[in-house]
Amino acid sequence: MNSIIHLEEIRKHYIMGKQQLQVLKGISLDIFKNEYVALMGPSGSGKSTLMNIIGCLDTATAGKYVLNGQDVSQMEDNALADVRNKEIGFVFQQFNLLPRLTALENVALPLVYAGMSRKARNEKAMHVLSLVNLTDRSHHKPNELSGGQSQRVAIARALVNDPSIILADEPTGNLDTSTSYEIMDIFGKIQSEGNTVVLVTHEEDIANHAKRVIRLRDGIVESDKQNTPKAIPA
Repeated sequence: MNSIIHLEEIRKHYIMGKQQLQVLKGISLDIFKNEYVALMGPSGSGKSTLMNIIGCLDTATAGKYVLNGQDVSQMEDNALADVRNKEIGFVFQQFNLLPRLTALENVALPLVYAGMSRKARNEKAMHVLSLVNLTDRSHHKPNELSGGQSQRVAIARALVNDPSIILADEPTGNLDTSTSYEIMDIFGKIQSEGNTVVLVTHEEDIANHAKRVIRLRDGIVESDKQNTPKAIPA
């Protein structure tokens, strides 16, 4: 069984003045197609650094990273950006929607860079908005949407390029409990339809929606266990 994410002895350090700060200390793991993984750890554990490396936003100091069959460890920035745009759909805590664009335009934006025609872009964007039950808000701007609706737009935007992985960084951090459950329900449905979801969180109840929980501490993998996902409250 081929992994979609293969990490081999990933190390990352930063130079702080005359000191070398070791953040990741040799992380090896595999994440497979259609897995639903939560990456957890306290502040300073290295989870954000690892997420940035998995998301091709940063590169490791040492080690090997193979993403969907491509060794991205040694890639230059331009090649890395190309892989990132094609392979990874990002969902952030802050939504990161452009305020002057409608929900539909925000979702279609990655397809502009892909060179798709306006008609094809809009059709694809409406399709993914339907997956998150938001077609009725497609022509609303972010300031006309609730936090939960904004995050659903962000999820639709992450899906629009048919990425190999959905990488979600604290996606419920700005949402109330009931809205958080709605968003987690959507991630569950996305995974059940064949997508690979990697969720970065420090919240136990959010991590419990995943089927596998990887815990980091002090730059190493502390535990890596299968999990029985928690049912979404009615």
